[in-house]
Amino acid sequence: MQATLETLEGLDRKLRIVVPAERLEQGVEEKLREAASQVRLNGFRPGKVPMREIRRRFGEGIRQEVGGELMNESFLTAVQENSVEPAGSPTIEEVTLAAGADLEFTACFEVFPELTPGGFDSITIERPTASIEDADLEQMIQSLREQRTVYEPVERAAAEGDRVNIDFRGVIDGEAFEGGTAEGADVQIGSGSMIPGFEEGLTGCSAGDTPSLELTFPDTYHVDDLKGKPATFEVKVNSISEAKLPELDDAFFQEFGVTEGGEAAFREEVRGNMQKELDGAIKNRVKQQVMDGLESTTEVVVPKALVNGEIDHMRADMAQRFGGNQQIDPSVLPAEMFEQQATKRVTLGLIVKAIVEQAELSVDDEEVRRTVEDMASSYENPEAIVSFYYQNAQQMAQIENMVLEQQVVDHVMAAATVVDVPMSYEEATKPPAPEPIDEADDAEADAAAADEDAPAVDEGDSAPGDGGEGAQKED
Repeated sequence: MQATLETLEGLDRKLRIVVPAERLEQGVEEKLREAASQVRLNGFRPGKVPMREIRRRFGEGIRQEVGGELMNESFLTAVQENSVEPAGSPTIEEVTLAAGADLEFTACFEVFPELTPGGFDSITIERPTASIEDADLEQMIQSLREQRTVYEPVERAAAEGDRVNIDFRGVIDGEAFEGGTAEGADVQIGSGSMIPGFEEGLTGCSAGDTPSLELTFPDTYHVDDLKGKPATFEVKVNSISEAKLPELDDAFFQEFGVTEGGEAAFREEVRGNMQKELDGAIKNRVKQQVMDGLESTTEVVVPKALVNGEIDHMRADMAQRFGGNQQIDPSVLPAEMFEQQATKRVTLGLIVKAIVEQAELSVDDEEVRRTVEDMASSYENPEAIVSFYYQNAQQMAQIENMVLEQQVVDHVMAAATVVDVPMSYEEATKPPAPEPIDEADDAEADAAAADEDAPAVDEGDSAPGDGGEGAQKED
């Protein structure tokens, strides 16, 4: 075999490979003899089909098959001999695959960039420092109670905070419009879920009342045909219910897995979960700053093949997560939607990989175990979750990558300038702008599916006014 490597612009490389005709023909003859011993043709006994008939029927297909195998094999050999590491699969061009002739082809591909990360001491990290105050604990307990609010019917006029069940019909210039009619819709007064004036128009009404509301859709409304339009809503009030928060009793505590110890144990459990949330939020903030610092201090030429591969992965992920029961073709999602984030992911992945090699880091098995146990501790059956992870090679690979990435963060932090910034619990745990779900999120989501006893996350009550979209305010 002969292989000639040509360095093109940037990361692009071209290999011209020639495989001797003898090797190609030998492979073809071996496949033909194998086929002759197995093929069944009418008019011939098994294993007695003449070779000329085998060659006539299957020769071209077998030549293509053998040629493909030799191209794969010779390409891998050539890149090893030339000490290059392809970033993605090659594009095969200029193929010569004829009887009696050498197999010749050109493989075009990109290589990984050579990186030398450094300058970590120029990175400044603002590390939040926060603690859980008594007021934070009380606010969290109040929030947990509000999540489990129940509504009880009352016979009085509707007031702020009440849930009012209504039928309504909206018209514009005397004509009904799409989404402007609903029956049995729940509207919580003061929630801001309806267009301006709607909830205010229900205040003071009692069951059986039929107010008429003259309102105007905001200029910023999400339905273009309704923006700025005056509308009349004829409403019938069916019932009124007021919110009742659950008492801090044993029944309430048990909903959070606290079966003994009363309120003191419940408060300790809540504070412990808040501390986990705080620790995780600080860790994520620091990690994000480290990654941003690495990206700004390391010049990286990113292989297009890797970016395209990441785009395909993100497309498929979005199609699966948001397609519901529909089978969405990922290719209908524009690549431009994902290009910036995909490029960032690939860039940081290359930098992290380079730091791992440069610092000779390896996965800390003890930290992997602690991470798995910590992730499993939030479920009702943590032993089952730990077992799930350790029996799933893909999930374990994701966690090992996550741990190794944290080791890179710690390595960079040792050289970076770290400034502690005091802030409140609320400020420290405020979620950042949403980004595509990463592998760690995938791992935890799959684990949740494996735990049949895992409690569902309580998202609170559904938004009032779901029955009549045409009267709802845009979020």
